[in-house]
Amino acid sequence: MNLSGIAQEKVRGEGEHVSLFYEGREITNVEMLHASRKLARALKDLGVKRGDRVILQMPNCPEVLQGFGAIWRIGAVVVPINYLVGEEETAYIYQDSGAKVVISSSAFLPKVRAGREKASGLENVILVDPDVPPGFLSYPRLVERSPEETEVVDMADDELAALIYTAGTTGRPKGVMHTHLSLYSNAKMQAESISLPDGMVSIFVLPLCHSYGIASMNYGLFRRGGKAVLLGSFNVEAIFAAIQKYRANSLAGVPTMYVFMLLFPEPKKYDLSSMRYWFCGSAPLALETFNRFKQSFGFEIIEGWGLTEAGANNSVNPIEGMKKVGSIGLPNKGTEMRVVDKEGKALPPGKEGEIVIRGPMLMKGYWNKPEETADVLREGWLHTGDVGYVDADGYFWITDRKKDLIIKAGENISPRTIEEVLFRHPKVSEAAVIGMKDEVYGEEIKAYVVLKPGQEATAEEIIQHCRESLTSFLLPKEVTFLKALPKSLVGKVLKKELRKM
Repeated sequence: MNLSGIAQEKVRGEGEHVSLFYEGREITNVEMLHASRKLARALKDLGVKRGDRVILQMPNCPEVLQGFGAIWRIGAVVVPINYLVGEEETAYIYQDSGAKVVISSSAFLPKVRAGREKASGLENVILVDPDVPPGFLSYPRLVERSPEETEVVDMADDELAALIYTAGTTGRPKGVMHTHLSLYSNAKMQAESISLPDGMVSIFVLPLCHSYGIASMNYGLFRRGGKAVLLGSFNVEAIFAAIQKYRANSLAGVPTMYVFMLLFPEPKKYDLSSMRYWFCGSAPLALETFNRFKQSFGFEIIEGWGLTEAGANNSVNPIEGMKKVGSIGLPNKGTEMRVVDKEGKALPPGKEGEIVIRGPMLMKGYWNKPEETADVLREGWLHTGDVGYVDADGYFWITDRKKDLIIKAGENISPRTIEEVLFRHPKVSEAAVIGMKDEVYGEEIKAYVVLKPGQEATAEEIIQHCRESLTSFLLPKEVTFLKALPKSLVGKVLKKELRKM
């Protein structure tokens, strides 16, 4: 099985039609296929072989979609990186994945160069610009002069298709290994659970270089005549204008996006009547946001849930029928979900425990991390680390997280990343970071700091110190000073107690 081959047969079966709108351009499915096949030959000529890793690191653009198809066509492995990831994390992924080629943009040269210094196996960097600095390759020139690679490598079920890095509780990202079969299975489950009509026009604003992007792209394999409107960044007015211009029908977002839509000063400025499906995931959706959105725009947000380790989309509230706001809905068809106790025994409805999930969409494991793989994959079940319950109607609810990850605006943030910076402050003795509730972002970052004896500092001084090493997105919103951090008998910081504060 090869996802690229399936996509190619879909194009042949449909015939040529406009499938993509990007920055005023209309691009057909056939044009995208030809460009992808040319890139595949270019990569092959650069020495990329079956099983080699190729990084995609750029905002939403046609080259991202062409890149997925080209890499898979020759049996290589896609490593998608969110372009918002910082230099240090970028460098780690470059090195850990052992990538042979990077496809990116001149806009991210500092990150690319930082990664290139650490990745000894990296041979070529392709930039999606006609003019590039010395030592880099131009994507348009490569594609233009390359013949098409018509052959599609037939992949075994257990061979890798994608290596998707997700933040870990230790602060180091983990590479989630997905095969062509697991990604295909997840897309099929989505298609059977969310029965959207053919010919849909969808707005894509969340990063395609992400597990969500892969899941959304592969979902299209099961629908005919669809069109995608690619937006490079989040801007409420740009989204509303695109909906009106292209008569769009669906959009997938995170709660923060819907909060900002509600803040838009002219909710009736654009005609949004064509929209039918507003999906939401990555973080809990507040009941107030759901109600205000319905009141302001007349639409119900459809909330779902998923994990990168399970293909990104695993449960959803019904499109038609009862929606339970705040729940993660019902499991996708073919997906098994249950709530278990500490011994792994299934719990009855209403009883809280850990949510576990099973099915053919599960990851193969974590890249080069056998112990962590064994910890979360047990007897065929993925232990999600999410605590919750299932109600009498079969809807699942998440009430807490075992992991300490902060989810801000739908993005996972490792507290350890910020704690390491705090520890570098000369006046700081101890530090711990947690997530606190926030109406806009879902969660914001709060730091607890213990100063060294005799030292004094202000919250602004601590935040300014962080600003020197972290992006504004990762800065603590609040800093609280304590005489000591709460700890267990063995010296482990008790973040549960900090959250109670």
